[in-house]
Amino acid sequence: MNAAAGNTLLPAWSDSVHDAQAAFRCILQALSEPGLIRTLPVTVAGPAPLDAATTALCLALADHETPVWLAEHAGVPAVQSYLRFHCGCPLTSDPAAAAFAVITDPEQGIALDRFAQGVIEYPDRSTTLLIQVPILKNGPVRLLSGPGIPQTRAMRIGGLPDDFDALWRANTSAFPLGVDVVFCCGNDIVGLPRTTHIHV
Repeated sequence: MNAAAGNTLLPAWSDSVHDAQAAFRCILQALSEPGLIRTLPVTVAGPAPLDAATTALCLALADHETPVWLAEHAGVPAVQSYLRFHCGCPLTSDPAAAAFAVITDPEQGIALDRFAQGVIEYPDRSTTLLIQVPILKNGPVRLLSGPGIPQTRAMRIGGLPDDFDALWRANTSAFPLGVDVVFCCGNDIVGLPRTTHIHV
């Protein structure tokens, strides 16, 4: 299918089963080793403003049982149509009802506590944020610690709001509740689970 302009719907995976499985394994690796840049083994072109990694994560994670919340910049008609068609996911206007949230303009602010935090009995019932950023390297240095990190690890993601580190400290302090994040840039991702602490 041609991905030109107009109302033409962009295609998804060329091999939906194997490509989704490969992307899902990469996501698990990213979350198990926070702060390390992982390159997705498959590339897929999504509608603007989604880049390849954000598109791939939506395709690999979202389905008819996972409500998706789109930040204002991401919630354009082309993205909504793409996700509804390829993922079958319901789109919600309530961030607290979302299994996944797509944010493509993080500098406008990320209120982590607006999203589902899970409950003590089911902490996994929280929102995973897919945050698209301009760079995964050469940004401000943040030292990470926690499970999956020997001692500390430097993360240098750029394009985050000034208050992100304070918001993240509040997020980790609520463990086992809280949200998880996967940063996306180009065809690369970086995982930041709620178990990871940021030291600036």
